Order: sequence, then C-alpha cells, then structure tokens
Amino acid sequence: MKLLIAIALLCCASAQAGEMLAMSTNLTDNNIPTSLPSARNITLELLPEVVPEKTDLWVRIRNGFAMQELDSKLVANHEKWYASRPEYIERMTERARRYLHFITEEVERRGMPSEIALLPMIESAFNPGAYSRSAASGIWQFIPSTGKHFGLQQNWWYDGRRDVIEATNSALDYLQKLHNQFGDWELALAAYNCGEGAVDRAQKRNRSRGLPTDYAHLQLPKETLNYVPKLLAIKHIVATPENFGLTLQPIENKPYFAAVAITQQMDVKKFSELAEISEEEFTALNPAHNRPIIMQDHTDQILLPIDHVNIFLDNLRNNDKPLLTWQSYQPKKGERFDVLAPRFGMSVAQLKSVNGLMRRGDVSHGQTLLVPVTGDSVVTDLEPFNMHLLPERAASTVHIVRRGDTLSGIAKKYHTRLNSLRAWNHNVKQLHVGQRVVVAANTSVHKSGKKIVKRTSSTSRLAAKNNNKKLANESKQNLEASL
Repeated sequence: MKLLIAIALLCCASAQAGEMLAMSTNLTDNNIPTSLPSARNITLELLPEVVPEKTDLWVRIRNGFAMQELDSKLVANHEKWYASRPEYIERMTERARRYLHFITEEVERRGMPSEIALLPMIESAFNPGAYSRSAASGIWQFIPSTGKHFGLQQNWWYDGRRDVIEATNSALDYLQKLHNQFGDWELALAAYNCGEGAVDRAQKRNRSRGLPTDYAHLQLPKETLNYVPKLLAIKHIVATPENFGLTLQPIENKPYFAAVAITQQMDVKKFSELAEISEEEFTALNPAHNRPIIMQDHTDQILLPIDHVNIFLDNLRNNDKPLLTWQSYQPKKGERFDVLAPRFGMSVAQLKSVNGLMRRGDVSHGQTLLVPVTGDSVVTDLEPFNMHLLPERAASTVHIVRRGDTLSGIAKKYHTRLNSLRAWNHNVKQLHVGQRVVVAANTSVHKSGKKIVKRTSSTSRLAAKNNNKKLANESKQNLEASL
C-alpha cells in the first residue's frame, strides 16, 4: 500500500464528453492508486506508507505541540468558557473531522507547531460558511483584500476564501511570512488577527519607551490580546480533555477527502447523486461554490469523501442523464422580470428567490442570473446553494438603496469609512434602487485593528453603548447558535 504526500487523490480528466472523469490506473483492493497523475499534469510522488503508532489524529496533533505557554489569566478564562459549552465543542470537533487531517499534514510539512492546525477552531469553529462583520469568510476567515492578495478569486460563482485546499495553503503561507517577519508564533498570530502593521506599530511604541516588544507586553486591540490565549485554551483542552470534563471523539489519522478533476459544468445536486452523498456533505467539502452549478472555468477539482470516489466514477461512466439543468443568463439592463421569468418556466417570485433579488425590483440592472436549462428544474432545490456572502445577521444594519443614494453618502450617513463600506459589500462600485448595503455599527473593531468611533454627547454615547451592547449580545447568540 502507498500513501500520498499531497494528501488528496487526483484523477485525470478524459477528453471524451461521455467520460468526463476517468482514473488512468487501476486501484488496489484498498482503493489507493499505484500510480497517480494529477489534475494539473503534475506528477505526485508516492512513498511507502509509514504506519503510525496511534490511529487517533488527536494523538498525532498532541505530539506536535511546540508553542510556548503564556503567563496570562486570559488562558484560564477561555478554558472555562469552552469547558462550559460541551455541545459547542462537540459540534466544532465533528465539523473538524472533514478537514483536520489535511490541515495537520500541511502544517507538519511546513515544520510548523501543530497548534496552528487548531487555529480554525477560534477563527470559525471549523464552520466553512462562517462570515464575520468585517467580511471575513471561510474556516480561515480571510477578508476580501487579503484573500485577493494571496490569489483567492472571489466572484459571483466562486469564493476561494472558502476553498478548503486553497484557503489552507494561503493561510499557512501568510502565517509563515508573518513568522519570518516577527520571529515568533505569538506575534505572527497577533498579526494574522489584527494586521502586521498594527503589530509593527505596537512594537515601535514599546521600543521608544524602552519596553519589551514580545506579544505579552504589546498594546493591541482587545480581540488580538485574547487571540493567542484562546488558541492556548483550545490546545490545553485537546491535550487533556478529561481535565475539563470533556470528551473528544476520535478522528481517524487518515485522509478524509480526495480531489477529483472536472472538465465540464455539472449541477451540485448531480455531483451529490453520483457520489451517493448528501448535498450537505458535498457543500461542506466544496463550500467555495456560491451557486448550484460547478463551473470548470472557476475550479479544476471538487472534493469527495475518499471512500466515495470510485462510486462517483462508476456512476458517472454509467450515467445517461443530463449533467446540467441550470445555466447562467446575462439579461440586458431594463429587461423586465415578468417577461423574462416565463421564458424559463419560472414565476417572477421563483426567479427572484433563486437569484437573491429584491422583491420590489421589477427590472434587471444587467446582473448575471441563474435560470433552468429546460424549465423543468425545481427551484426550491436551489435554496441551500443560493449562498449570499452578506447574511443580514452578520451586520448591525442593512441600508436599502433609494434613488439618489451614493456610496459616499451612505458612508457619511452611518458614520463609517467609504473603504470599509466597500469591503463589507464586496467592493461594490455601482448601486441600484432596492439594493441591500451592509453597514457596520457606529463602533467596531476590524481585522485591520482600526477602531471607528463616532463622537457624540454623553447622552448619545450612553444610548449608543446600550445599543451596541444589545447588538453584541444578539451577535454572540447568533454566532453560538450557528456554530
């Protein structure tokens, strides 16, 4: 038997339309290929398998712990918080089961301490659909600008910040860069949270005052001061869960998923059917796709549970039904929805629901729409995949655009910065009547570490404080419920 260095199995794509995917070699009885070309025509090396002493991934992670302890009461505070929420820990570790082996392999390959593999627990609780008020997305919580800097494409069809493989590699690249810059993991993690500029400025302030410049002595945003203590609290729980009255279910120390090359468009629902897995499982492994169609133009692979790859390939070879029932349509500006919808066998309400359009809008503004190929598709099947990256609960306020509104005018009205407003709304440039624009609360701390404060009278400040406290509590309740 052999084991892949690159974790995921990749299959060569056939040029035949009827055989969209094909394995180029026979599989052994253990479903491991003896030779393996990749989706990108890169030869992957196969090495003899090294049987680990322990089959539990948690043991492997514990053996790789290397970060220094931090003398801070905050660590104990976070330990207490997590220990008092066993259901939360159970949900989080159950989601981690899909991704943790791959992440651990990548962390080890780069020579990083295995605590880094646990970082998504404090970033997103391993929720691939997690979305923050600062527009951070995915298990590694990339904001749009940082994601673009590391080559994670973001468009109507696809958001690479939620791609399990691409985002993991980008996050670890970024952390390595920060470690090289600051010299230790505590500072690297702080910079990952609040930005390298914020950490650099804090160090310069301390140097000018003759103070130490390590993580424990820096004046950083409150969220960042709690960031490393949270990770260490998780580390301690993983190390000795019994000390906190918790139980971690074993996770097998072997790959959970395999990567399969694609050469054609296919419905998400069809992928799930051919692989004989639930649509929930498919989207958990492929959360980067915003729409119910997997577009070959935006990705060259999808992930499947490793024991369902052969099932998928066999079912695909024997499939004689259409692979695609939905298509994109580019309407002209001003095209009426009540004229457009019947052409595709849809009602106006269905067209709007599928595409996340405002109920009050009657005409197109030129945005891409998703419509059935034949008019026979069941539009309710699309609801789970109509993934808008700006859920209302992720923001304090949603402004409905009116005639004459501008981005600068909205930013001024809500006392926020224009650049921040654009970032929260995916760098939107043009507005249309009825559009929803996410607006932050008057006071918020973002990934950049910058704090925006509106100066008001003492009475207004008290009201705003009470309101923000209420919003924070609601946000916390929503977050815990969703995670």
